[in-house]
Amino acid sequence: MNLNCIIVDDEPIARDLLRTYIEQVPYLTLAATCADAFEAMQALGRQDVDLVILDINMPRLSGLDMLRSLKRYPAVIITSAYPDFALEGFELSVTDYLLKPFSFPRFVQATEKVAQHRQALATPLTPAPSTPTSPTDDFIVVKSDKKLAKVFLRDILYVEAYGNYVFIHGDSDRLMSKQTLTQLEAQLPAGRFVRIHKSYIVSVKAVRFLEGNEVSLGSKKLPVGKVYKENLLTVLR
Repeated sequence: MNLNCIIVDDEPIARDLLRTYIEQVPYLTLAATCADAFEAMQALGRQDVDLVILDINMPRLSGLDMLRSLKRYPAVIITSAYPDFALEGFELSVTDYLLKPFSFPRFVQATEKVAQHRQALATPLTPAPSTPTSPTDDFIVVKSDKKLAKVFLRDILYVEAYGNYVFIHGDSDRLMSKQTLTQLEAQLPAGRFVRIHKSYIVSVKAVRFLEGNEVSLGSKKLPVGKVYKENLLTVLR
């Protein structure tokens, strides 16, 4: 699948670096290079664009203000030297937030998220045969980006707190919801999920092992708080 993308950045060096990165990714095609948000909006109006690689701090109109001004926009990857706008960016449904300077592998990781999402939308769904309802069919409904999202419990690896927001992490994606970790914890069955830290809840089935004050979920390791460790040990026994 090919993705037409545009670069939006007021710094020539940053634009050159992104152009070099794009040329090395087979499924990316550079459709336009824009020095500010106004050029970008014109480019979006002229052609079909699948991905906007967008800087935040630009003259006249910031990248985030540009997104707010648009009724619809394609997938967006934010590139910024400032981490402070990450939460605001995810509230606008950006796919990823790259903190400058970022490496080529990190850039590829972000663009692959866009490509995988596009592929999933393009793949027709085959109805599954009817089967009796089982615990693995259980789900919760959470509010995300002004929508109600259905999240299957079997797909949740862990949940991470971020102030008054939570990130629900799956194998290859994550979903943000405006609520506290305690509020989300009340929706999860205690036998299948356990609080391990003031900032984390994990799926019991996803825990590979406990070593010291860390749990391993495969390639991901998370800290275990002292006050939660005894309960975790009880659940794992």
